[in-house]
Formats: sequence, C-alpha cells, structure tokens
Amino acid sequence: MKIIYAYDALCGWCYGFSPVIEAFHQKHREEIDFEVLSGGMVTGSRIGPIGEVAPYIRHAYRDVEQATGVKFGEAFLKDVLEDGQTIFTSVPPAIAMSVFKSHRAEEAVLFASALQKAIYYDGLAPEDTAAYGQLAEEFGINKNIFTQQMAESKFLAEAQKEFYRTQQLGVQGFPTVFAEVENTYYPLTRGYTPLDELEKRFATLTERI
Repeated sequence: MKIIYAYDALCGWCYGFSPVIEAFHQKHREEIDFEVLSGGMVTGSRIGPIGEVAPYIRHAYRDVEQATGVKFGEAFLKDVLEDGQTIFTSVPPAIAMSVFKSHRAEEAVLFASALQKAIYYDGLAPEDTAAYGQLAEEFGINKNIFTQQMAESKFLAEAQKEFYRTQQLGVQGFPTVFAEVENTYYPLTRGYTPLDELEKRFATLTERI
C-alpha cells in the first residue's frame, strides 16, 4: 500500500489540511510509503496577480480558518493579499517540490506543509525562487544547489508530469488522498477531512482489503 497526497501549494484548503496529513504521515510513515503530487491548480491562463482573485480569497480564508483551526498570517493578508500585485502561480512551488523529492522524498509531506506555511503565513511570493532554497535549507539541503536545480528543465518537466498524473487520477479538487494497492486507487478524502475521520476511513479500507 502507498498513500498518495494530491495537493497544490496555493490551495487554501490544503493549507488547512496540513496538520491533518502531517499527523497521519507521522503515525503511518514507518509502515506505508507516502507520495506527494503537485496538482497545478493555478497554471496557464489562471496565472496572474493575486488581486484578480482577492475578493474570493478574502471570503474563503475565513472559512478555512473556522473549519480547520489554521491561521493565515498578517504577512500574507496585508503584504500580499491587500497589495494585490504578487503573481499567483502553482508552477514554481511545484518545481520546488520536484527538486525536494530528488533529495528527500520521504519528507515530501512535511515540505508540502512548509511550502504552504511559507506562502499563507509568512507571505512568500510564489515566484521567489531564492525563498524556496532558504526553505529547503531547513531540511538540510544546500540552498544554492536547490535554487540552481529549480532552473533545470527536467524539474519543470517533472512538475508538469505530476499535473498530468493528478488529472489521470480523476482529481477534481484539493486536497485529495488515495490509498494505492496493487495499482488500484481508493479515495480516502476529496476535500478537507478531519484527522479522526481520515483515520476511520483508512482503518475501514485496510480491513476491507
């Protein structure tokens, strides 16, 4: 069995789900492999200044906070959201995830959470490549090497493969979690799910198979 976590670094509900998937990962990582897939939520024509979607985010972030308990930081809410100029794109954080997995694939769940906290709490601009290097350094990866690797075309290609794979898996929203057993994919979550419910669904599945 393998757990597949399909998320997007710019997905607010994934940010809210971060403590859940971290706790689930911590409990089961010794017995099950985990794989993180970047979903490509904001790509192509959707890429643009965050001000274009600010009215939606101003409403939605409160729903995420209320339902999940996570907090969006002042650095994001004031410096990024109110300013409205930061370009929102899923591509650079997906490239960062691809690079990270080439170094520390077993900690990808933790890096996904770190990426989202950096964006939605600390106000990281998604196009700030150097900031991803600094974040990777917290996981013991040389920041200069990491930043250089983000410019390599192969990691962009890897990110794009993940976008395509999430589509092939039928993912229509984030977060989505699957249990993969012998090339069969069993959905455990489609959207935010509390930890106790995720554990219940996982236990039911393991009993069934």
